[in-house]
Amino acid sequence: MTHFDIILHILIIAGFVLAIIVASNILRQRRTPAGTIAWLLAIFLIPYLGIPLYFIFGGRKTRKDAEKKSNIHLPKTNIIPIKNANMLDSLLRTYNIPGATTGNKIELCHTGEEAYNQLIKLIEEAEKSILLLTFILAEDKIGTEIIEKIAKRAMEGITVRILLDGLGSMHTKRAFLQPITDAGGEISFFNPVFKSPFHGRANLRNHRKMLIVDEKRVMAGGTNIAIEYIGPTPIKDRWKDLSFILEGPAVKHYSSIFVSDWEYATGKNFELTENSFEMKGKSVVQIVPSGPDVPKDPMYDMILTATFTARKSLWIITPYFVPDEALAQALTLAAQRGIELKILVPEKSNHRLTDLARGTYLRDIQQAGGQIFLYPKMVHAKIMIVDSELASIGSANMDMRSLFLNYEISMLTYSKQNIIDTEKWIVKLMTDSKIGVREVSELRNTAEGVVRIIAPLL
Repeated sequence: MTHFDIILHILIIAGFVLAIIVASNILRQRRTPAGTIAWLLAIFLIPYLGIPLYFIFGGRKTRKDAEKKSNIHLPKTNIIPIKNANMLDSLLRTYNIPGATTGNKIELCHTGEEAYNQLIKLIEEAEKSILLLTFILAEDKIGTEIIEKIAKRAMEGITVRILLDGLGSMHTKRAFLQPITDAGGEISFFNPVFKSPFHGRANLRNHRKMLIVDEKRVMAGGTNIAIEYIGPTPIKDRWKDLSFILEGPAVKHYSSIFVSDWEYATGKNFELTENSFEMKGKSVVQIVPSGPDVPKDPMYDMILTATFTARKSLWIITPYFVPDEALAQALTLAAQRGIELKILVPEKSNHRLTDLARGTYLRDIQQAGGQIFLYPKMVHAKIMIVDSELASIGSANMDMRSLFLNYEISMLTYSKQNIIDTEKWIVKLMTDSKIGVREVSELRNTAEGVVRIIAPLL
């Protein structure tokens, strides 16, 4: 036996042993069956590729993650009594998420132009602090304008903290952000991709979006800071998204989540200064965080429960539709039992693989009686409306990455007028959409089937 044969033999044995160790670790984690099978196949069929990929991208929430990250202290003030709570509100309370709060005011930003104007207005009106958390802050015209505006406020003595996701804003250079730090503001990146890449945390992205001003007002939703999302004037290819301005007691929950994310990313503590809970309106609102820093999967469980318990209607708007098998089956059954199930997605999103992965799911739901709407341009909004009694607007897509991996946040409103306003926005999109998905060729069907198998890894 040559030296090469010996080395090859040792490598094969080492690879097999390592695959067994990694597989046992996967089996101990709380994953979807599809996700577990996909990773096991990758590790045993192509171990020398699958194992390194697992160490980089295979991270899933663990108790250590939640313990390492500072606790999210969500104040329980102005909470409606449990006897008056919606069923989903009651469910979420079992995850130690505070119940819905009263006394809030919500203003929707229906277009990218409205969102831009509100963002600028909030920055200019700040009196004490600006806290910004976003997935993407692009080095384009819009990103430059926002940086300049915030830097100006920092120079005027406003406390500025900006937290960017290490993957979503990976191409945003420190030099581009320099005006903020030169003016006395602080900037940090959440889970930088190339910092400890083999700890399995590169997969866990902070997808939350929020701008908090003076701890009294927050702008949140699904909108990133880039020209395709927002701007002072309309452009042809601007994406459709929905964000909102929130005032009232629920703002404190956003502030607490920002503090937790900031302390995790920087290792620095800071105290919130605003302790009052001024009543601003009549909206009943509940804030739902989800991710590695939250026990279990409250957002997924909320959506699954809503799907099973909806009595009349269920509307879903999402850019990417790649549910796990349990949720896909629940949606199919909802359509089958006569629920008005409407799902709106972009005809073509900016991720071709996820478009392939969604095909069989959408056709199954359509065949069961659900309606599928294909919007001709990119839609980036993440909305769910249940029985016209609850509307959820936030950062989470209807895919396994958002529901099981990312740090996400959604705002639930139980107030009629907020729901009506959201429904009107959706109806306009549906009016401009193509209705129904078509049957596809055998080749396309095969491709969709293959991508569906690896969907948990996307």
